[in-house]
Amino acid sequence: MSKTEVTTLTAADIQKMLDVSPFNLFLGLTVMDADPVKQEVTMRSAMRPEFERRPGSKQWHGGVIASVIDTVGDFAVGMMVGRGLPTVNFRVDYLRPAVDTALVAVSRVRRAGKSVGVADVDVFDEKGSLLAIGRGTYSTLDTK
Repeated sequence: MSKTEVTTLTAADIQKMLDVSPFNLFLGLTVMDADPVKQEVTMRSAMRPEFERRPGSKQWHGGVIASVIDTVGDFAVGMMVGRGLPTVNFRVDYLRPAVDTALVAVSRVRRAGKSVGVADVDVFDEKGSLLAIGRGTYSTLDTK
């Protein structure tokens, strides 16, 4: 394979990469779909008491939602370039509270260039209501 050829990651590849990271294991992310043609990755994270804003509230803490957005965006761009990537920057807009639900995060790649990649992430509850949106920028520079 030449240096310019890239093998995209499969859903199984992404899940294996998630499963070796203690933090990603803590988030409990499960890859539901990884589609390199659509340049889209979907992951799910179940609610846990450790994710609550206040004990017993069943409301997700915003920091956990931000971590989910960053991770799912990273792996969407990573799917296209064949490896995990460092985050350059990301932002989140919270639209409504996430209460007593799993999160379903759908990331769409906007750019997977030679130096940076950009992904937009929509976070939904299990009923399909949009809870938060985010955008991440990731370094795609190959340092090998």
